[in-house]
Amino acid sequence: MTASIRLALILFAALLGSTACSAKASPRSSSAVPAPMQDAARAAAPGQQTAVVSGGCFWGIQAVFQHVKGVISATSGYSGGSAKTAEYEIVSTGETGHAESVQIVYDPSQITYGELLRVFFSVAHDPTQLNRQGPDEGTQYRSSIFYSNDEQKRIAGAYIAQLDKAGVFPRPIVTKVVPLQAFYPAEAYHQNYATLHPNQPYILFNDAPKVEHLRQEFPDLYTGK
Repeated sequence: MTASIRLALILFAALLGSTACSAKASPRSSSAVPAPMQDAARAAAPGQQTAVVSGGCFWGIQAVFQHVKGVISATSGYSGGSAKTAEYEIVSTGETGHAESVQIVYDPSQITYGELLRVFFSVAHDPTQLNRQGPDEGTQYRSSIFYSNDEQKRIAGAYIAQLDKAGVFPRPIVTKVVPLQAFYPAEAYHQNYATLHPNQPYILFNDAPKVEHLRQEFPDLYTGK
């Protein structure tokens, strides 16, 4: 889906008196989304590690994680396909294997991988929707965790099983846990999009509420940077 079509759908929804996403991106509040029982240990010294996730338009995912304490950077991009098709207009066809993704570089002495996943499931997107988030539909908007090592795979898989067993969400989690082959940064105009266009209708209706939900539900993790 192109940016112009995405905007048109949001404006249409607004005229109908509804929005595509509420302030709570997931069907349950984060108070009902427990911390992972299996997680990486908090590092003793500052460092850098990387996580890659996808769940709808990368504008919103990037905006959420840019406001999480311990996150050094969050970059919009593409994962799941080849380098030659890692371009927005091609990815938007839904036929490249790519998902709109976000690469999160974080300090493991300030936040753990499991804590990042808790934010991902709680406020960043709805993990029970297959190939769509809000007004955006297609395989490029699928919910995925791209793991880069066995520890990430173990933590992500165990967390999904934990949440499903506890019945945290009204429907089963459809998030796929798959190996990261590569991450390709998106075009420059997609980076920091929510920050640079705070008054755009799509951002106001879909992404700003996610950041506000983060602030309300995770005050200890929220940073206003």
